[in-house]
Amino acid sequence: MTEEGYLQAITSVAGYSLYKPAVDDDSVDWGIAATGLMGRIRAPRLELQLKSTSRDVLNDNAMRYPVKLKNYNDLRMVDFAVPRILIVVLLPNNLGEWVQQSSAELCMRYCGYWLSLRFMPETQNTLTVTVTMPRNNQFTVAALQSIMQGIGQGVQP
Repeated sequence: MTEEGYLQAITSVAGYSLYKPAVDDDSVDWGIAATGLMGRIRAPRLELQLKSTSRDVLNDNAMRYPVKLKNYNDLRMVDFAVPRILIVVLLPNNLGEWVQQSSAELCMRYCGYWLSLRFMPETQNTLTVTVTMPRNNQFTVAALQSIMQGIGQGVQP
C-alpha cells in the first residue's frame, strides 16, 4: 500500500525501526521502535493506526477524517503501555502522480498528518467519528523524532 511506503520513508530517515503486528485486533497497524536510552525510557515505542485518503478533506486549518467507531474507541483509551496515534496520508486522485523521480530526487507528493486521540470524548455515533487533524500536525521526520523523544521522557502524545 502506498501509505505504508510513506510511513517507511519517514521512519527510516528518522532513524527508527518499523514493525507490523501479525493481527490488527486492537486498531494497531504498525509500531515504531527506537533503540537505547532516550531520556528516562529505554527503547521507547509508538503504535499507530495508518489510513490514507485521496478525498478533498483539507481546509485552511485542518483535515477532517472519518474514523471507524471501533478504531476511534481503541485509540482514545488512556491506559496503554505504548502510546498510540492515528496517521492519515493524503494521496493524489491519480496515484501515478504520487511519486516523481529524477536523477536528482525522489519526490512523494502530499503528506501525512497525525493525531493523538487520547482523552477524546465518548460518542453516541454508531459508525464513524470525524476527527479534526490540525494542518501543523504533519507527520514528518522532525515530528516523529519529537514524538519519540517525548515518549522517552515519559510524555505521551
